[in-house]
Amino acid sequence: MKANKLTALLFGSILAAPLASQANDNQIDKALIIVNSGSLQTQGMAMVLGNAMQDKGTHVDVLLCDKAGDLALNATNNKQLKPKNVTPEQMMMKLQKGGASVNVCALYLPNSSHSKDALREGVGVAAPPEIAQQMTAKNTRVFSF
Repeated sequence: MKANKLTALLFGSILAAPLASQANDNQIDKALIIVNSGSLQTQGMAMVLGNAMQDKGTHVDVLLCDKAGDLALNATNNKQLKPKNVTPEQMMMKLQKGGASVNVCALYLPNSSHSKDALREGVGVAAPPEIAQQMTAKNTRVFSF
């Protein structure tokens, strides 16, 4: 009887080992968050999730397109979102402090009335080949909001 319990325990351990390995494989190394929504709640949630991923050790980068590109402007001061009473741009700047790069889409500035001088410190203009490289990298997961 004891031999059967030992055998069952060993067999269970052998079966569980691949599952533990898969759990570690599900950890993503890098995340690219693409935000194009003009909705403050959507922008805020993208930044909340980006910060949560960054807190778990994932390298996060942000690409702001269309109306979301306004987050990158010095002049943008959105209303605070509950429950933490922070703005999407404040959460974005927290991501930057944690090592995230933040870029506006290559089409954002040429199709707006803004110049590169209007962007917040540390915000760049995305180069399509570099973004394409990130999007197709095996260790990067792409999220779109």
